[in-house]
Amino acid sequence: MTTRTAVVTGASSGIGAATARRLAAAGFRVVLAARRKERIEALAAELTEAGHEAETYPLDVTDRAAVDAFAAALDRCDVLVNNAGGALGTEPVATADPADWRAMYEVNVVGVLNVTQALLPALIASGDGTVVVLSSTAGHIAYEGGGGYVAAKHGAHAIAATLRLELCGDPVRVIEIAPGMVRTDEFALNRYRGDEDKAAAVYEGVAEPLTADDVADTVEWAVTRPSHVNIDLMVIRPRAQAAQHKVHRER
Repeated sequence: MTTRTAVVTGASSGIGAATARRLAAAGFRVVLAARRKERIEALAAELTEAGHEAETYPLDVTDRAAVDAFAAALDRCDVLVNNAGGALGTEPVATADPADWRAMYEVNVVGVLNVTQALLPALIASGDGTVVVLSSTAGHIAYEGGGGYVAAKHGAHAIAATLRLELCGDPVRVIEIAPGMVRTDEFALNRYRGDEDKAAAVYEGVAEPLTADDVADTVEWAVTRPSHVNIDLMVIRPRAQAAQHKVHRER
């Protein structure tokens, strides 16, 4: 049988890289798509050395022409993990830079749209396709200083919910994974524009934030359920985070 192919966007670090490792270990041929060519090539070498099938494709998901070329180059796609995303800034709505909001919307919403639209014919043709959208708890509840990111992740949630309705009757599942507090090497650092102290303060006193692998574990589990089982939405938080605004911090 032909090995099933999983495309993972934003695969150069964090949740994307962890997901690629998980899916490769589960027997998928993984296609690593991200802007940082050196990072995905290093990951592909690691996976290949471990006996897994891995390929790379440098890709900016906000570039529709590049996404279409990527889709045309693939021989098949059984699983798409829309992981590319990110946050910029924590300014209130009153003073936020619209350029930051546009950048977040482009990658978190339009990027998901671009890749999903381009690969949907292959996913349907597979006869058993799965689309995963990595959103966020920010896509379900607002919080101060998160306006642009909240708006973008609400958009990602809306894509998943709408697509599931529109594909009803087609052989494609649509899964949304919405993580809460996840500690990765880059997310908070990018959000705080490289300020390491502010990035570290996000997790200060939290005994065990989620890791990238915790989230990847849920993606693997959801994707490998029997074909007739769809995990519409999974919210995953660390035990210390009861809600977006309620986090236990040890002093």
